[in-house]
Amino acid sequence: MKKLSIVIPCYNEGGAVHQLLARYEQVLAGREDVEVIVVNDGSKDDTQVILEEESSRLSFLKVLHIYPNGGYGNAIVTGLKTATGEFVGWTHGDMQTPPEDVIRALDIIESSADSQHLYVKGKRQGRALPDVFFTVGMSLFESLLFRMKLNDINAQPNIFHHSFFKKWEMPPKDFSLDLYAFVLARRYAMKVKRFPVSFNARTTGVSSWNTDWKSKVKFIKRTLNFSFKLAKQ
Repeated sequence: MKKLSIVIPCYNEGGAVHQLLARYEQVLAGREDVEVIVVNDGSKDDTQVILEEESSRLSFLKVLHIYPNGGYGNAIVTGLKTATGEFVGWTHGDMQTPPEDVIRALDIIESSADSQHLYVKGKRQGRALPDVFFTVGMSLFESLLFRMKLNDINAQPNIFHHSFFKKWEMPPKDFSLDLYAFVLARRYAMKVKRFPVSFNARTTGVSSWNTDWKSKVKFIKRTLNFSFKLAKQ
């Protein structure tokens, strides 16, 4: 049994995959207790080819393929279902969230006296002012709606005990998964531990959803619809 299974959803990240896995290879050098589950979510570029090549070389890497694209949340849940780690979680695959943060989160949760009831989540630093304004507005709305503190909801990574994942019922298939898991952790009275993480600029490629203000409006609408539905449950 592994100590940690970290899921990374990828959609058209062929330009970043080599760099991403090279960083994980450095970070995980000398340890065999972490598995990295990369879920290729219906990519249309060379992501699949690169992942298959790397999986034959890297012992820590597990590769899953989903066709057609099923959504961010669906990819993560698919990966979590195959996870063997005592602790599980996810982060991004676009190099905006350093692999070192995953190990920092694991160190935090392992040092806890009650690791089964701890939810470790990053808190982004150094972001552009428009993005900070957007995040603060969404955090305030969600906190008021659910009557609990929910700030920087989409920050990565997210790490927790495997037993928490087994309590999930019908998780969302889109970007609302971050909100769903965060709210459930609060509802189950888990202790939430935040730690500062850097949020870097993309080294290659472009976001699959955050392209302009119209995409942000669509994101807000989807999130609001799911938020009201989850609040009623």
